[in-house]
Amino acid sequence: MTEPAVPASRVSVLLLSPDDDVAIVRSAACEGDLLELPAGGAGGAGGAVTACRDDVPAGHKVALRDLPLDAPVRKYGHVIGVTTRPVRAGEHVHVHNLTMPPDPETVVSGAAASGSGDRAPAAVPREHPERLPGELPTGLRRTFLGFRRPGGAVATRNFIGVLTTVNCSATVARQIARRTEDDVTGGVDGGVDGGVDGVVALTHGTGCGMASQGEGWDLLRRTLRGYARHPNIGGLIVVGLGCEVNDLRSLTADLEAEVHADLHPGLPVEAYTIQDAGGTAAAIARGVDRVRAMARELAGARREEVGVEHLVLGLQCGGSDALSGLTANPALGVASDLLVAAGGTSVLGETPEIYGAERLLAERAVDPAVARALLARVRWWTEYAAAQGTTLDGNPSPGNRAGGITTILEKSLGAVAKGGHSPLAGVCRFAEPVPGPGLVFMDTPGYDPVSVTGMVAGGANLICFTTGRGSVFGSRPAPTVKLATNAELARRMADDIDLDCSGVVESGVDVAAMGRQVYDLLLDVASGRRTRSEELGLGGEEFVPWQIGAVL
Repeated sequence: MTEPAVPASRVSVLLLSPDDDVAIVRSAACEGDLLELPAGGAGGAGGAVTACRDDVPAGHKVALRDLPLDAPVRKYGHVIGVTTRPVRAGEHVHVHNLTMPPDPETVVSGAAASGSGDRAPAAVPREHPERLPGELPTGLRRTFLGFRRPGGAVATRNFIGVLTTVNCSATVARQIARRTEDDVTGGVDGGVDGGVDGVVALTHGTGCGMASQGEGWDLLRRTLRGYARHPNIGGLIVVGLGCEVNDLRSLTADLEAEVHADLHPGLPVEAYTIQDAGGTAAAIARGVDRVRAMARELAGARREEVGVEHLVLGLQCGGSDALSGLTANPALGVASDLLVAAGGTSVLGETPEIYGAERLLAERAVDPAVARALLARVRWWTEYAAAQGTTLDGNPSPGNRAGGITTILEKSLGAVAKGGHSPLAGVCRFAEPVPGPGLVFMDTPGYDPVSVTGMVAGGANLICFTTGRGSVFGSRPAPTVKLATNAELARRMADDIDLDCSGVVESGVDVAAMGRQVYDLLLDVASGRRTRSEELGLGGEEFVPWQIGAVL
């Protein structure tokens, strides 16, 4: 007796632009399932368009039409790659049949129409109605509770930092932090209502065996100075070994010059070397005593109401998946637009992860010089990658690809959504002081700890981090808010996620409404609400200066 046929399941898919060649399956599809487009998709036809020809994981791409060999494939309305063999409608589209174009510069982000090189597009006026979030929503919060510093800067946290000149003093710094943090914070609430939030050991893997000039030297010194003057550092211990290239005397001279320039007046600083202190045990004891004394000085610190113009928000994504560009990233983009419109500053970075979308950003530049500066940094990265024997398409990680991202062009189109629609007001180098207010681009690597280190060194006092695969990131002394792109991740790693943004796709929550939730959460955290990463004690290992140059 013949078994009755099992009816095919209907799987809904997301079409991101009417002319796209691929759609995103909302849930895992099996061979034979019917793919159901929303009304208006695929040439205006809604409903089931074709049967799935193989199994497709949730969030991955499926072809909407037959595609020949070497055909450009569009998603988000932009080319994300070319086919490596003929692809039939209903097939899974991924690394097995899609790759980067032979000459990406001819297809990415309108480059063919805009020309090549560093020629800047015309500036987008600030009043351009399609580029701004419009009037601020009724009732939007314009203040938060922060710590005012004597020089006018505002802190979102109150930390004592133990900064090292060289890796040789890293153990001493970590021991100082380990032996004092519970004592000075009470081990519970820290500085939520006042006092000290924690003691952070700012250690790194360099400081010697390097040239005392050049790009690598400048990056390291700029990063160390940025953390030393950061408003979230209320007291500072600087520990050196005593014979390193990055010597304590010249570094502290730089720091004192900046303190005297009113960048962080009143900052208590203690600087010494292990050799002068009498060895490891003596250096630890000296640091422990000084941290405890600083904590007593900071115990009276109290939060007060300040304007959001004092917020500098770092925008970061890590462990991205195919839903990153549809849920958490655009929601964060809305929050960034609200912050910028209210007078604050947002910092977009990860230069390798805007490759292919850089001209979309350049078109939003407030003047041609800003656009040229952005395009110049992207060109530097393509040359840098080539010199290292790789390409920028090496950026998507195995986890990114397992999550449905195939090429760097596809990843970048989703990543830039974090920057919302505000005009691009400036471009700065890694760890340079961030010029504000407005949306600013900082040249950073895509590697999360290094990228965020540059943003914090530049003055970011709050970080928002989107993730689709999962992240355990923290960023002392600046708090990190983590947004999940999908509900499965939010459930599986609930202890690490502050907000689930999957409702944008899974239950039809408006992106603007989700962005407003993100904005309000950010202000709560800036006011002292502890993030998941803070509750777990994360963020003490993510100080990673960008290391460039010879190790001698």
